[in-house]
Amino acid sequence: MGDIHLNRPPRRRLGIARPPEITAADIPGMGHNGGPPLDDHVPEWGLGGIGNYFEWRAASERAFKSMPRETAVRRATKAAVLGLTFEEYQLEILERGRYLQATDVARIAEIVAKRRG
Repeated sequence: MGDIHLNRPPRRRLGIARPPEITAADIPGMGHNGGPPLDDHVPEWGLGGIGNYFEWRAASERAFKSMPRETAVRRATKAAVLGLTFEEYQLEILERGRYLQATDVARIAEIVAKRRG
């Protein structure tokens, strides 16, 4: 009675064969959740210490998300006319305290060059 299983072909999980490029060494062992290796993980604040990352992130979210819709649309339109993104235009207002005009060719060129670099 116990020899019934000897003549059966090996069972495949889900009926799908393993691709030949995946070896047994690539399959995580028992107790592994299959997640990414922790050694290669870089947190969103970078490799250094956290510092005041969360304060900066909260301030940045307040600066970009707490304005009236009409103001955001107007600034996005103005940025598109100047060839900038909304974020670049908003940062210029927040950092320099001035609104860019079409005559500010040199400053717009600096911002676009920084984007490519």
